[in-house]
Order: sequence, then structure tokens, then C-alpha cells
Amino acid sequence: MNSSPPESPERNDKASEAPSSPDTPTTSLPNSYVADNQKVDDSSKLRTFLSILRKYATALEHLPRCTAFRNFMLIIGVFLRFIGVTDIASVRFSLPAQLLEPTPNLEYWNYLDRPETFISIGDSDDGLGRMLAVLRFWFTKDLCNWEVKDNNETVLGEGHKITASKDGVSDQEVDTTGKSVRVSYITEQTSHHPPVSAFWVDCPVKGISARGFDQLSAKFTGTSVRVTPGAHNLGIFISLARRNNEEYQLTHPTAHLGGIIRGSLAVTVADTCFITCPKTRTKTILHYLEEGWLGKTQNRVTGVVFRYDPDNDTRTRIRDVPEKDVLVKLEGSWHEQVHYTTTGSKDSDLLIDLKPLWPTAKIIPPEEQQLSNESRRFWHGVTAAILSKQYTQATKLKQELEERQREKATQREKEGKEWRPRFFKEPIAPDGRPELTEEGKAALRGLQAQEWKLDENEDPGA
Repeated sequence: MNSSPPESPERNDKASEAPSSPDTPTTSLPNSYVADNQKVDDSSKLRTFLSILRKYATALEHLPRCTAFRNFMLIIGVFLRFIGVTDIASVRFSLPAQLLEPTPNLEYWNYLDRPETFISIGDSDDGLGRMLAVLRFWFTKDLCNWEVKDNNETVLGEGHKITASKDGVSDQEVDTTGKSVRVSYITEQTSHHPPVSAFWVDCPVKGISARGFDQLSAKFTGTSVRVTPGAHNLGIFISLARRNNEEYQLTHPTAHLGGIIRGSLAVTVADTCFITCPKTRTKTILHYLEEGWLGKTQNRVTGVVFRYDPDNDTRTRIRDVPEKDVLVKLEGSWHEQVHYTTTGSKDSDLLIDLKPLWPTAKIIPPEEQQLSNESRRFWHGVTAAILSKQYTQATKLKQELEERQREKATQREKEGKEWRPRFFKEPIAPDGRPELTEEGKAALRGLQAQEWKLDENEDPGA
């Protein structure tokens, strides 16, 4: 199912939202929510920092000279704070509103840019076929994140009810073979120190679910930013209830943000990541190739799907995999097309063509049915001010929200109270697999029924 691209030549760069009445859910592209800026605390520092860099490049190209110079000096001040810092994500800092974009972090990252690839993972009766379906999902899950964005940080307990956010929920309908299938997404900022959010994707009609923790670590090297999964981010865990509870673990590769000095920002991936399924005893190694110094960026990726022993999983490089164990070889561009060749065949087949694909729209519940700590409602004032270019007012409102969070944290500490997540049992889990609370399960059931209204939490955190 292909969605038609927006008129803008840049992928999903502008807010695009259908008008709605107060009681009607809205539909929007996943990363272009007119949502409240993610918030203050140091939740998604990395994403916020990446967004800053993009603003810097945009300012130099489009703003009046005096304004561009002011923003440039703001950027320089931020850079100076990161010299010698081991992990940018651990630094507490607050950005002026003109360096922010009105899309909350939790809304922006949801892995459902193409939900039809997610719901089709369990369709094949063949284990290899299901692994190939997982790979299609893998290459389409982040279509909206190829561009460098600048988002607000996320606050403890913040939520979103439809596409991505903490303490929130996300819905999406996909039409397959004439039958509408709903995919629900719930995410919650479960920890502030370290900044971690838990997520759960659910499609009960197809018996497919996914879960995990999102946490990023970043280091400024002087000429680029190196972005790696945080210690609690062990990847995405996909479960197929109708395939004897098969589980696939998808790990994240390291990314690099370059072009800072010349003001032409680009995200590159030069690392290895893995997809494993112990029950089918199949494993995928994906190797993202390092770009050369000269020439156009190719975004090349190679890979291999092979039989492995889950009890003796030692092979981490493509060249170490014996030919007798190889099932499929992969090659292509993770921005364009990826092909695969089955062992014994000389012809390659198309795995996925990414060029015509754009993030599909999500269903957004009306604001009055959102919790007070859901991203859009929480950041409503800041977002409105940014969209109307009232940056002084936006910065003022943002600072007030930040100060309120600090006061709440101080009060909890004085009273000896420990904040607990609402939708997930624990802030983090050693095995990287979050567990839903009863309220979390009920919230997902409500999403399936399009019943978004939830009672306010006694201590929402945000």
C-alpha cells in the first residue's frame, strides 16, 4: 500500500494535518504532528541535539542574515558545552524555542511508517519467508527519520495516544485484502535518569506484537556526532502469537551525523546489526557500508540470512558465515531498493522498493480526549507559539513547563515518593522487553475500539 508523496520535495518535512472538529480524530503524517513540543527534561537529548544541527543548516540558507547569525551563535554556544562530553544524552540543557521543531520525540519515533509491512510479518508459512517479511518491516520502519530533525525533549510520564509518545497511544488502520486491520501503539517515558521510553505495538487481528525500550547515546567527536543505542535499548522484539510465539530480536546499528562544519548535514550508517529468531533458527546479519570520501552518498547495505545455533551464536560478520548455512544474500540501498538472492539461484528478487514509499497517516484522537501529559496537549502552548513564530513567548512557556517539572521532582524527593510508570510495569528491564500493566493492556484494547478517553493518573509525572 503506497501513500502518495506530499507536494514538498522534502520527505515529511512540513506539518500536514487534516482539519477536524473537536470531537473528531485527526489524521496526520507520523512525524509532522502539530503536537506539543516534547519536553524539557533530558529525555531525548540526542534527538533534540540532532534537531539543533538541522536548524543551523536551515538558518544559514533561508533566514535573514542577522537572524541566521544569531542562530549560528546559539549553535556555537551549544557546541562548546559538548566539548569533552562522553554522552550528549546525559547532559542537562534547555534550548531556545527558535531551535525547536513542533514535533514531540515520542510522536516522531514509532516504527510504523509503513504498517502494512508490520502486519504481514506472520503471513508466510515458511520460516525464511517470515524472516524476509521482518526485513521488509526493518527497512520501512523509519522512512520519516532520514532527515535530521530538531524536536523537543520528552518529560517523565509524558504520553501520546496515536502515533508515538510516552504515556500515550497510537492507532493506525491498514486495509489488506478488503479487510481493515488496526495497529495500536502505546509508549511512555518510563525513566528520566537515564532517559528511557518503553513502547508496545499491537495488532490482535493478526496476532502480532512488538515491544522494546528506546534509549540513545551520542558523542560529539568535533566533526560529527556518533549515535548509538543506549545500554537499555536492546532492540525491537517482535512476537508472532499464531506461529508458536516466534520472537524476532532486531538490534539497532550505529549512525553518524556529519557535515556539521560545512553546514550540510547528512546521516550515515556504517555498522552491523542483527535479526535473530531462535525458534526458526535463522539469523540475519546486515552490514551498512561506510561511505567514501568522494562521490555521491550510496547508502549501501549488504546482508546474509543463514541457519544458526541459538545456543552457540558466535558469528557476527558476514564473511564468517559458512556457505552451507547461507539461505539468502542481500544487497542494495537502504534509501532505494534492496534485492535478495536465494541460495542455488542466479537471479535476484526485489525485497523492497523504498523510493515510492512515504510514511502513512495516523489517526489522532481529539485533544480533549487526551491525557494532560500526552504530548500534543502538554506542549500545545509551546507548539502554537512556535508555529506562529512567537519564539519569545514559546521560550517563556517552555521554561515555565521545565521549571514545573523540576518543582514536581523536588517535591517527590522531599516526600520520599517514587514515580512509577502507568502503562508499563518497570522503568527498565534487564532483557530489554517491557511488560504491560493492566492499565496498559486496557489502553491498547481501547485503541482497538477507538475509545481513547482515559482517566487522569494520580501522579502523571509531566
